[in-house]
Amino acid sequence: MTIRVLLADDQALLRSAFKVLVDSEPDMEVVGEAADGAQAVALTRSARADVVLMDIRMPGTDGLAATRLISEDPELSHVRVVMLTTFEVDEYVVQSLRAGASGFLGKGAEPEELLNAIRVAAAGEALLSPAATKGLIATFLAQGGGSDHVAEPGACSERLSALTSREREVLVLVAGGHSNDEIADRLEVSPLTVKTHVNRAMAKLGARDRAQLVVTAYESGLVRPRVE
Repeated sequence: MTIRVLLADDQALLRSAFKVLVDSEPDMEVVGEAADGAQAVALTRSARADVVLMDIRMPGTDGLAATRLISEDPELSHVRVVMLTTFEVDEYVVQSLRAGASGFLGKGAEPEELLNAIRVAAAGEALLSPAATKGLIATFLAQGGGSDHVAEPGACSERLSALTSREREVLVLVAGGHSNDEIADRLEVSPLTVKTHVNRAMAKLGARDRAQLVVTAYESGLVRPRVE
């Protein structure tokens, strides 16, 4: 099945480079290019994109606002957004995750990393490395992420009460950046069982994907930030 990719970046040269790379793969194709967030949202709908590579800083409607519009549209619930950042320590990374992005990738990433990011996002996984999860994301969540829209800890804790003890245990490991296979090894269960727990946690917490689970785990206090 071909992954339909939309490129959203105000730099035409960069979009061209990404397009050549993506279109060279047999399992994906670029179905549209947008120079700003408003175009990105419109094209996501009309071009029926599966994955959007979204630049954070764009004129007019920026990538953050566009991501929120996409994630809040029920008709686009299947779409996954990967934020492109100039610096991976960008303060908008966590805000992007709260807005509904599935992860982020630095613009300086290697070609294979970009292609892998598209495939990971299309599969519904979170594009969050253990290092990013434990470091950058934890740090910004502890500081409020530079956002005025941080969820109330009490509200998050109340939502977590719907989880079983095993689902909470799995959530902690997801927040640590571990894959289903790694969690399965730790808990001595099958990867399918882990996937079931993750899916149930996502349903109970209203999370679109694993990235949203990570945010909830930190905001609720279930997992404490560790700044090394």
